[in-house]
Amino acid sequence: MAKIADIRKGFTFKEDGEIWTIIDFQNVQVGRGAGFCRVKKKSLSTGKTVEDKYGTADNLAEVRIERREYQYSYMNDDQMVFINTEDFSEIFIYAAVVEGVEFLLEGDVVEVIINTEDESALTVEVPRTVDRVVEYTEPGLAGDTATRTLKAATIEGGAEVRVPLFVNIGDKIRVDTETKTYLERAK
Repeated sequence: MAKIADIRKGFTFKEDGEIWTIIDFQNVQVGRGAGFCRVKKKSLSTGKTVEDKYGTADNLAEVRIERREYQYSYMNDDQMVFINTEDFSEIFIYAAVVEGVEFLLEGDVVEVIINTEDESALTVEVPRTVDRVVEYTEPGLAGDTATRTLKAATIEGGAEVRVPLFVNIGDKIRVDTETKTYLERAK
């Protein structure tokens, strides 16, 4: 059992039959009372995010996880199929629990989070940035780099992002998958 002092970003634990990971936390110390920890946690089985608070007397059942590299293969109905790059075994993960699924293309290498107790796949971590080709956007304006005006663009894979006015169809851009924003032109 882990104490509240052990909480940090990425800490994974089991509570009420679900496996959670800490996204953000804040230790709060009050004047005369006992301190507590305010956390933002994400369920690895459903993908929902919840805010909660734990007191100094609370204990959490830590879950050991491993990150393994897998290659995204294809979509099978509502499940995504990933292949282990070492032994070529397949695993299936529901697309609903994967954040940033619209940025994945077949052949992309991702990290799959595995519960080491029962070797089950919990979720997928999409790379923080991806380079994609712009498939559709309105025509760009040459030399329009002075303002930060944005327009809609569809990139390969079907995701929509906002890009500067000078970006055209066929340009390769770098996208932040967490914030779903344009970063820069890719080489």
